[in-house]
Amino acid sequence: MLKIKRPFFIVNPKSYLYGKDSMKMAKIADKLAKKYNIDCIFTGQLIDLQKIVLETNNLIITAQHMDSLVPGRGMGHVLPEGLVDAGIQAVVLNHAEKPLTIAKLDATIKRAKELGLMTIVCADTVEQCRAIAELNPDCMICEPNTLIGTGNSSNEEYILETTKAVREVNSNILIMQAAGVSNAADVKKVMTLGADGTGGTSGIINAPSWEDKIDEMMSALVKFKK
Repeated sequence: MLKIKRPFFIVNPKSYLYGKDSMKMAKIADKLAKKYNIDCIFTGQLIDLQKIVLETNNLIITAQHMDSLVPGRGMGHVLPEGLVDAGIQAVVLNHAEKPLTIAKLDATIKRAKELGLMTIVCADTVEQCRAIAELNPDCMICEPNTLIGTGNSSNEEYILETTKAVREVNSNILIMQAAGVSNAADVKKVMTLGADGTGGTSGIINAPSWEDKIDEMMSALVKFKK
């Protein structure tokens, strides 16, 4: 099973980028992950991921979803073994734009663990964070659904309460606070309040220079290395 080090960063283009643009951003993130010597998670469209695996060296290539099925019937589902065969190391689950029931989430986390895929699971409220922590994912993204894509980061109370809720259940789960994080000041805020990692989507994609923006955020993050 992949083990990532604190502090870590996620570049999460969701469905905003694909093809050449996704590869362009991946190569920028790859270069900067090497520059700062930090673990960088990079997500992308399934159809692009295998090529990104082959053309980068310093990224944790991550699927944006998978299903809990085993090889056999399951037309249209994302087969976990297919991800592993393509060199993918991790999977994001339960994002607000692709939610799962607790039962499906539990089954999918277990399938991922069987195959050595790292699980990065999203949760909204404090109560959800506590409940999902009981399923023992490797990492959790705590973010209010209402802030996704707004450019506004979580307030101090939310960060402290969700971080506490997860750690009271399982102190080994890595915690990412990334809602609305879009600059060095946001990175400093969430890390100072106890997050293990952060990153972004719209704050990076909408920046005039992807490289300058990722560099700004990673340079702030690297100061929290121990």
